[in-house]
Amino acid sequence: MKFTKMHGIGNDYIYVNGFEETIDDPAAWSIRYSDRHKGIGGDGLVLILPSTVADFRMRMFNADGSEAEMCGNASRCVGKYVFDKKLTQKTTLTLETLAGVRMLDLHICADKKTVGEVTVDMGEPILESEKIPTTFAENRVVNKSVTFSDTIKYAITCVSMGNPHAVIFTENIAELNLPQIGSVIENSTQYFPHRINTEFIEKINENHLKMRVWERGSGETMACGTGASAAVVAAVLNNLCERKTTVELLGGKLTVEWREKDNHVYLTGAAETVFEGEI
Repeated sequence: MKFTKMHGIGNDYIYVNGFEETIDDPAAWSIRYSDRHKGIGGDGLVLILPSTVADFRMRMFNADGSEAEMCGNASRCVGKYVFDKKLTQKTTLTLETLAGVRMLDLHICADKKTVGEVTVDMGEPILESEKIPTTFAENRVVNKSVTFSDTIKYAITCVSMGNPHAVIFTENIAELNLPQIGSVIENSTQYFPHRINTEFIEKINENHLKMRVWERGSGETMACGTGASAAVVAAVLNNLCERKTTVELLGGKLTVEWREKDNHVYLTGAAETVFEGEI
């Protein structure tokens, strides 16, 4: 089994070319090989597959084996993979995900042979509470105070970018005990029937947000593209930032723009190959 390790500003996955390789049980495979001590190591597994409705199809599994609907960082890496590996010559291509078909705009390096950055059209944010999904009675959950435990209480804004997010604006995010807090919020199924990804956001200014993220099924990660997209949407809804903003994560920076003209969110950032191997 051949694989490629890639990351989008630190959000790292194991990529397998499904045109050439077959994994019978990708959930179990992801659990086994995402282990950073006993496996390859990563936030999960990404399969690059044929599609009948787009140029390529992506299936993505978290480190706990759960399948995710969408991942912005993984989408960028898929764009780099298929171009660098000469599976396509297109610089604009479509990618089928469980959240729908996404458009990728590949930014070619000076060598004209490899991709350095990718812009992903993340689609329109979903703000209706029932569709995210949450169990809250409000049609939109914006700056709503929620008690998760005796010691964990936050105002949250909920957004789906094809997968569910709870965005929290707070201060001193570097000091948060994220493993404790994130796990409790993720598994608050009385509010989030499909569990939840949680972003903790510190506003630097109107064009700069800092973020830590607790990803459903993976724990804290270096970056999350859908989370950064949800964070900017939530910040705009709370009048905290401009529609085009830099989001600074542990692994690096992303540019996120929520455009008024089409209501789509556009995510731009680097994609990098770490190494290739065979097991």
